[in-house]
Amino acid sequence: MSMPPPPQNPGPHGQQPPQAPGPYGSPYPQAPYPPQQPHPPQQPYPPQQPYPGWGVPPMAPPPKKRRVGLVLGIVGGVVATVIAALIVIGAVAESGFPAAEHKLTLPRKLLDGKYELVDDLSASEGSKISEEADGAWDAKDTHGVVGTYSPGGDEAKGTLVVSGMYGRFKNTDEARENMMKGAGEGDGATVAVPAKEFELDGVTLSCEVLAEEHLGTKITVPVCAWADGNTGATVAEVTTAAMNQDPEKVDLEAFARKTLTIRAETRKPIG
Repeated sequence: MSMPPPPQNPGPHGQQPPQAPGPYGSPYPQAPYPPQQPHPPQQPYPPQQPYPGWGVPPMAPPPKKRRVGLVLGIVGGVVATVIAALIVIGAVAESGFPAAEHKLTLPRKLLDGKYELVDDLSASEGSKISEEADGAWDAKDTHGVVGTYSPGGDEAKGTLVVSGMYGRFKNTDEARENMMKGAGEGDGATVAVPAKEFELDGVTLSCEVLAEEHLGTKITVPVCAWADGNTGATVAEVTTAAMNQDPEKVDLEAFARKTLTIRAETRKPIG
């Protein structure tokens, strides 16, 4: 006699399953579409080809992959070097600025034509230098200049980075010191040989050796810098022949002389 109630209980339980798919099931058909929409817009990867070059082994052989990462790493470190110098350049104020007589250029070839310009990064990396210099106490009319060179234009043989500025500057000794300090604070960089000064043909250059780590590989990078009333730049180089060289065995004076030649070839009279 009490048997009728049992068939009425399955009724409400049976109605809940169709209601559950209603709220939970309706979002699912729509869920695939929002996740798929970001993918088409994210195909502007072609302009960012350097990044795929780092992490996609099939795209390039390991040496080239390391080289791409290394070049970008050095450029970033060198730019940070110049920016650090400009930020501190106004620490000691002096009266008067030197006249604007020289500018820093990126000729098509350097070092008696042995190195060829690969990338002029003045519009991108160089603009960061100009922006940081804007408003500095002891820097006026500043223009950032950044370029990469390779022997014969072949990046497989190495990369030389010239990163600097031209304008009207004071406190140049302090600026040069801070260039060395900034280089050692770049990502993955440590100072393996502390900065030394070289007086060559009346020009003072500061040089050091960095040990940069990229993709688990330590690379030896000599760095030199100069700064005068109108121009200042850091020069860093890595070559395939010397990338694993013992930092202590780097001939810093020879690299200082190479930097002095680069200074003569890039520093040109205005007008």
